Amino acid sequence: MPPSDTHEPTLPGLAVVGGGPAGLMAAEAARAAGIEVDLFEGKGSVGRKFLIAGKGGLNLTHGEGRPAFDARYRERAAAVGRWLDDFDPDALRAWAAGFGIDTYVGSSGRVFPRDRKAAPLLRAWVRRLRDQGVRFHVQHRWTGWDDAGALCFETPAGPLRRHARATVLALGGASWPQLGSDGAWAHTLRGVGVDVRPLEASNCGFDIGWSDHFRERHAGAPIKPVVGIWRDATGQEHHLQGECVATSHGIEGSLVYALSAPLRDAIRRDGSARLWLDLVPGRSADRLAAELARPRGKRSRSEHLRRQAGLSGVKAALLHECLPAATLDDPGALSAAIKRLPLELRATRPVAEAISSAGGVALEALDACLMARVRPGVFLAGEMLDWEAPTGGYLLQACFASGMRAGRCAVAWLGGE
Repeated sequence: MPPSDTHEPTLPGLAVVGGGPAGLMAAEAARAAGIEVDLFEGKGSVGRKFLIAGKGGLNLTHGEGRPAFDARYRERAAAVGRWLDDFDPDALRAWAAGFGIDTYVGSSGRVFPRDRKAAPLLRAWVRRLRDQGVRFHVQHRWTGWDDAGALCFETPAGPLRRHARATVLALGGASWPQLGSDGAWAHTLRGVGVDVRPLEASNCGFDIGWSDHFRERHAGAPIKPVVGIWRDATGQEHHLQGECVATSHGIEGSLVYALSAPLRDAIRRDGSARLWLDLVPGRSADRLAAELARPRGKRSRSEHLRRQAGLSGVKAALLHECLPAATLDDPGALSAAIKRLPLELRATRPVAEAISSAGGVALEALDACLMARVRPGVFLAGEMLDWEAPTGGYLLQACFASGMRAGRCAVAWLGGE
C-alpha cells in the first residue's frame, strides 16, 4: 500500500514518539519553550501503562534523599543522577501540585497522590498539553525511518511518513507488551547502528520448580514476614526483610522484586541463583533449636512446628519441600534451616510478565543530552534506555526526569540547527 501522504511533509517542530510519562514530559518541556509538538502513540490512548501502574495506588516517586536515591540505579547512578539534577523528586511533587494533586510520603517512604489515583493526574496532564497546542496522533505505530530519513508509521488509514527536524523516542521497555511496551523498536535501532543491550526482566518473579503437591496447595500463598539473604558478585552477603508470594512457577513479590537484579545476574553468570529465607525473623537459631528440642509427645511434626516455631501453612510446607527428612527430625539442623532456608532460582519469569525491563539503548550510545551519536537530532528517554531501578517510585521518577532532559535538549538542538 502506498503511503497515505506521498509528499512526506516536515513537521514544524518536535516529533515525540511514545505517549508514556517520558514522552509526555518531553512534549511538555518543548511546549514550555514555545516549540510545536506532534506526539505519536501506537495505542488508542496515551499513558496506558501509567494507569496500570496506578491501579494499586500511584507511586510517583520516593522520599529518600540524595545521593542515596541515586544509588538505587546501581551502575547507572551517576548518569541518572544528572537527569535528576534537571527534575528531582521535589520537582516532580511540585509539578503534580500544579494540577491540584497533593502528594504525601507514606510510611515506607513512597510518595503517592493524596487520592492514590493515576487517572486524575493523567487526564489533567493530557488536557493541559492539548490546551497548549500539542497535537496527539494515536494508533500511529512507529516502524522506523525510510531511506530519506522520514519517520514511518502504521496507521488505520495506512502507512504514513513524516520528516522531523528533531525527534524524541520514548517507546518504553519490553514489559507489559499488551500496553504498547513490546521492545519491537530494538531491532529497528540496531539496524541503524545504535547499541541496544538485550532486554531482560526486572522487578520480576523467578522459576523454582515446585513439586506438584506444593504447587497445587500453596500457589498464591503469601510468605511473610521473611528476611531474604543473598550474595552479590563479590561474595558479600546481604539481608533484606519483606514479603513474597509462592506462585505456581516459583516465587515473586516485593522482596523478590527488590533483589531481582542481582539474582538475575547470578543466574546469567552461574546458571542458577541461591536465595535463602529466614522464616522467623527476630528469633535466634539457638532459641529456636531449644524450642524444637522439646519433646513433642504424640503431637505430629506439623503441630510441633506450629507450637514451638510458629510455623504453619506455606512456611511449614516450604520446609517439607526443600529439606530432607533427616533434617526435619534434627532440632539443631532444622532450626538452622528455618533461619536459612535455601531456594534455588532457575530462571527469571518472562520479561512480558515483569514490572519493568532492564537493558535497552546503551547510555554510551548517547551523548549527555540523550541524543543518539549515530543519529543526530534523535533523542531517547524513559525505559527504553539501559538502566533499571527497584519499585518504590524510582522507575517513574527516572522516566519523568529523562523525558524532561530529552525534551529540553531537543529544544536546544532545534534552536541551534
